Amino acid sequence: MKYKSIFCLLILPVSLFLFSFIQHSGTWTSRFLSINKDGSIKYHPDEKGNTIPDFSGVGYHHGLKNIPKLKVVKTLNPVKGDAGKMIQNAINEVSALPADANGHRGAIFLTKGDYSIAGTLTIETSGIVLRGAGSEGDATRLIASGKGLRSLLKIQGKGKITEIPGTRVQITDQYVPTGAKSFKVSDSKGLKTGDRIILFRPGTDKWIHDLQMDQIVAREGTKQWTGADYNLSYEREILRIQGNTVFIDNPVVMAMDQQYGGGNIFKYEYKGRISEVGIENILFESEYASDTDEDHGWIAADFNHIENGWVTGVTSRFFGYACVSLDGGAKNITVKNSRCLDAKSVITGGKRYSFNNNGQQNLFMDLETTEGRHDYVTGAKTCGPNVFYRCKSRNTHADIGPHHRWASGTLYDNIDTDGEINVQDRGNWGSGHGWAGVTQVVWNCKVKSAAIQNPWVSGKNYSIGLQGQKLSGRLKDKPDGEWEGQDQKGLQPASLFQAQLNARKLTK
Repeated sequence: MKYKSIFCLLILPVSLFLFSFIQHSGTWTSRFLSINKDGSIKYHPDEKGNTIPDFSGVGYHHGLKNIPKLKVVKTLNPVKGDAGKMIQNAINEVSALPADANGHRGAIFLTKGDYSIAGTLTIETSGIVLRGAGSEGDATRLIASGKGLRSLLKIQGKGKITEIPGTRVQITDQYVPTGAKSFKVSDSKGLKTGDRIILFRPGTDKWIHDLQMDQIVAREGTKQWTGADYNLSYEREILRIQGNTVFIDNPVVMAMDQQYGGGNIFKYEYKGRISEVGIENILFESEYASDTDEDHGWIAADFNHIENGWVTGVTSRFFGYACVSLDGGAKNITVKNSRCLDAKSVITGGKRYSFNNNGQQNLFMDLETTEGRHDYVTGAKTCGPNVFYRCKSRNTHADIGPHHRWASGTLYDNIDTDGEINVQDRGNWGSGHGWAGVTQVVWNCKVKSAAIQNPWVSGKNYSIGLQGQKLSGRLKDKPDGEWEGQDQKGLQPASLFQAQLNARKLTK
C-alpha cells in the first residue's frame, strides 16, 4: 500500500504536466481521419464503411500538372469605341493556328487600358489563353458596355456525355461506400487501364421516397422529386483492373446501394468538348444604371463543355450574377487568386452567385467576394468531388454551400465569411429545392452561423472545426449533421485539402 501511494504521488505530476501540455498546445484531430507520421492519411470508416473522401484530385489535370505559361502570339492595344470585334478577330486568328503537342495554340496579350465590349466574346477552340497586364491599378480592363443581360466572355465547346454502346456493366457489390476507389463489376473483359468511364448511379422512386423528397410541403410552383430525374453521372478514369475489381482515379462521393438501384459503369465520349483554355490577369467590369439594374453584364467568364482550363488573377466588378460560372460540362477547371466585387442587381433569388459551380472535379481557391449572395455555391445534381479552398466573403447577403437538389461530394475548406454556410433540407424554397447535398464537408471554416444536417438516407454531411454559431436549419425536424469541434481552435490538419494533396504525392 505504501509503494502504491508513492507511485501515485510520482505519476500525478507527470499526468498533470501532460494534460497541461495538451491543453496549452491547443491542437486536436478529427475522429474521422488520422495523419500518419509519413504524411499519409488513415480514414476511419463508419458502420457501413463510408469515409470522408479524398478531394485532392480536382482542378487542372487533377492537380498533377502546373498551369502552363503559354507564349504570346498576338498582342492587342486599347482602341476607341467598341473593342469587341478586334478581340474576337484575334481569338479567331489564334484558333486557326495549329496546336502543339500539349494542345496549346498561344496567348493573346491585352496591354493595360480599357477595352469596351458591347456584346459577348467567345472562345470555342482549345489551347487559347486570354491574358491581361493585371486586374488592379494599371489594369487591363474589359468593360461590358451598354445594356443587355449577358456573359462578357464565354468559353464553350459543345456536345455532351455520350455512352459508347455495348460497354455498360453492372456493379455487383451490395454496397459501395462513400470514399471507395474500387468496386467489383459483373465483367471487366471489355475494360482497360486509362478508359474514361461514367460511374452511373440511377435515381429510383424508392430512394426518393426514403429521402422524403416526394413529400415536400407544397406551395405554388413546388415540384416533388421523381427518381427518373435523379440519375447521376460521375466522370472517372480507370487506374487499374484486378480480376473483376475496377480501381478509379477519384472516389465514390455517394454510396452505391443495391436497395436503391446499385450502379453501373460505361465508357463514354464527349465530342466537341474543348480544353487548355485560360483567362489571366484581367479586370472585368460591367456598366450599370443603378444598384438594382439588371439589364447589364451578368457573368464575367462563363465556362461549359471544357476540361482542363483555368482562371487566375481575375477581378470582376458590378456584374449581376458571377465572376466565374462553371456549367455542367466544365471539368477539371482551376479558379484561383480572383475576386468578385460589388455586384449590381436586385438582392433576391437567382442573383449574385459569385463563384458558381455545376461541373465536376473543379477547384476554387484563394478567392474573395463582396456584396454577393451565394458566394461559393453548387447547383442541382452537381457531381463531385469539387473543392472551395481558402476563400473569403464579406457583406454577403445569403449563404454559402450547396444551393439545391442534391449536390454530392464538395469540400468547403478554410472558408471565411461574415454570413452563413448551410447544408440542409431547403424544403419548398424555389420550386422545391429539398435536400441541398450529401458528402458536404465543412472543414475549419469561420462563419457567422451554420446549419449542417444529414439527409434521411444515402450519406452524411460534416462540420469539423467550425468557428461560429450552430443553427437548427430551416426545417427543425431534420437529422443533425456530423458535428465535431465547434468553436475549438487548433484543428490538425488545418487544411484537409492540403493534407490530402500531400498524402497523394507520397503515392506518385
